[in-house]
Amino acid sequence: MTSIVINIGNTNIRFGHFIDGKCDVSWIINTKPYGTRDELFAQFSMLYQTYNVDVEKVDKIIIGSVVPQLTHIISSALYKIHGIEAIVVDRKTHSPIHHKSNQMGTDIFANLVAAHFLYPNKKKIILDFGTALTASCVAEDGEVLGVIIAPGIITSLNSLVKQTAQLPEIELTKPKSVLGHDTVSCMTSGMVYGFLGMVEGFIDRINEEVNDDCFVIATGGVSHVYQPLTNKIDIADKLHTLKGLYFLGKDK
Repeated sequence: MTSIVINIGNTNIRFGHFIDGKCDVSWIINTKPYGTRDELFAQFSMLYQTYNVDVEKVDKIIIGSVVPQLTHIISSALYKIHGIEAIVVDRKTHSPIHHKSNQMGTDIFANLVAAHFLYPNKKKIILDFGTALTASCVAEDGEVLGVIIAPGIITSLNSLVKQTAQLPEIELTKPKSVLGHDTVSCMTSGMVYGFLGMVEGFIDRINEEVNDDCFVIATGGVSHVYQPLTNKIDIADKLHTLKGLYFLGKDK
């Protein structure tokens, strides 16, 4: 079975082309500015050509979204391409995950679902380095043990730059040293090691609270910057959320 899986986030929209449960190609577009159905139809069609997606072979479209105003427009654009009604999944979709929240975002829910299926028989922490930085924890039996939401790294960096007159925009990369010697290196160290300390603190405090050594997964936009700098993250997977959406929609 061939599926197109779409994760509509506040900053980016990630697409995945799944064949028999494996994502063979993925791509990202900016969420803003919001496009019309016809604009998105043209953009999606062009990207399909770029990534060699055979429209005729797609059997299913699965969408997870935290931007409600875009969900219908994107579904409509994809229907114009495929003639298939998209399956929209969210926290109410049946799954082995047990939670009591009526506010949980679809991205967090998908992260928990993917962790449950991919890494069974252990407690898991999922760190999502997105527009918001989230840490969610799930038990072996699928019970959600809780979630932390903090300002996202790029969100915080953009706010810092906009609210100060003389600080430049920077690229988020591993600093050469902890102590910077110019504005860019000082900012880079603050953003990387400051948030790394926060993330490691989250992990330590969660492990203490649940009385276990959780398996830690990192995903989201800048997870690749942080994972190599700590031994507290077991694996980084930029497709983790997409995999969760796939698990939620594959049997519908």
